[in-house]
Amino acid sequence: MNSSIDRRSAATAPPIVSGSFGGARGLRATGKVLPEQARSHNRSLVLQTLYHRGEMSRADLSRETGLTRVTISDLVGECIADGIVREIGVREAAGPGKPPIVIDIDRDGHQIIGVDLSGTDSFQGAVLNLDGEMLHRRTVSLPVDVGAEQAYAGVVRLVRELIADADRPVLGIGVGSPGIVRTDGTVLSAPNLSWSDLPLEQRMHEEFALPVLVRNDANAAVLAEYTFGAARSDLMLIRIGRGVGAGLIAGGQAIIGGRFAAGEIGHVVTGTDEGPLCACGNRGCLEAWVSVPHLQGMIDAEPARRAEILAQAGARLGIALAPIVAALDLSQVVLAGPRDLLAGDFVEAATRMLHARTLDGVFADVDIRLTEQADIVLRGAAVMVLSAQLGVS
Repeated sequence: MNSSIDRRSAATAPPIVSGSFGGARGLRATGKVLPEQARSHNRSLVLQTLYHRGEMSRADLSRETGLTRVTISDLVGECIADGIVREIGVREAAGPGKPPIVIDIDRDGHQIIGVDLSGTDSFQGAVLNLDGEMLHRRTVSLPVDVGAEQAYAGVVRLVRELIADADRPVLGIGVGSPGIVRTDGTVLSAPNLSWSDLPLEQRMHEEFALPVLVRNDANAAVLAEYTFGAARSDLMLIRIGRGVGAGLIAGGQAIIGGRFAAGEIGHVVTGTDEGPLCACGNRGCLEAWVSVPHLQGMIDAEPARRAEILAQAGARLGIALAPIVAALDLSQVVLAGPRDLLAGDFVEAATRMLHARTLDGVFADVDIRLTEQADIVLRGAAVMVLSAQLGVS
């Protein structure tokens, strides 16, 4: 089900929007730009303002954005025709004159397909509204030794089921994939899925004739924290599960890296004292210290040492984080993973070590906390689509 936006833009631009995540502009529009860029930018500015501020009149929107009332009227009319904005009703007037009509994003007018491919034995998917709320969920199980085409077939089956569940026009499909993902949605390497140089975004677009965005799962997750969580504009989100990966936002800008591997911190060796053997063959990799299988295995073997094991692992995370926080001047580090392992001893030890290994008094306010969000990759996948299709994040 393609929206009017997709149909209207298809004649002038390809429907796959690959450069909006990690491109030259910031995630959020904040002001006016050059005349040749103005219409697209100002439309995004209008939608961004409505999305985060909620319902307001056209006059309110003009004052908030700094755009003229004529420009606002034109852009709002276009967005209403596209089914993205709707008129709520008439606001009660406080004085003389015609009462204003209140408008807002039509948050249930379109839906988004979000897909999380980072699970160890299944793919997760959901239909979400424009506020990132889950409307329908689906799961596709995977065999232990899944092949490349078998894994792709699982993605296709999951998305077909989700499209059938959607009861509004689909704005786009967002996919969070494990591994290293290029900005055009090509999965360069995802060993657990046997994928190498797979043009996943292009293949899915050809399969479904809908806009598709494919990014690394941690890069998707950090967008969810940025848009729906309590994140600041300088943020690192670390996903701890079977492996360890991170997404970065600095100055309101997503950082991808020239090799598309920004945030691949799992195989950074923390310390010079050897440490546990990692699957990559090295000893003392961060992933070997803090991955969920390692922590759970250590605790199961010696339950009396639970607090010590978690504190030791948290300290290793703090060692890895200190140079990153200092180099990028980050304000916050957010952890996503099992709360029963990461809360308490683990996060407290990580915070102490981070502060001990950074300049005294400069980074003392940097906190490490656990995300409050569930389904963070699925919700981040929705933000990818919102950003690419509407300029909203």
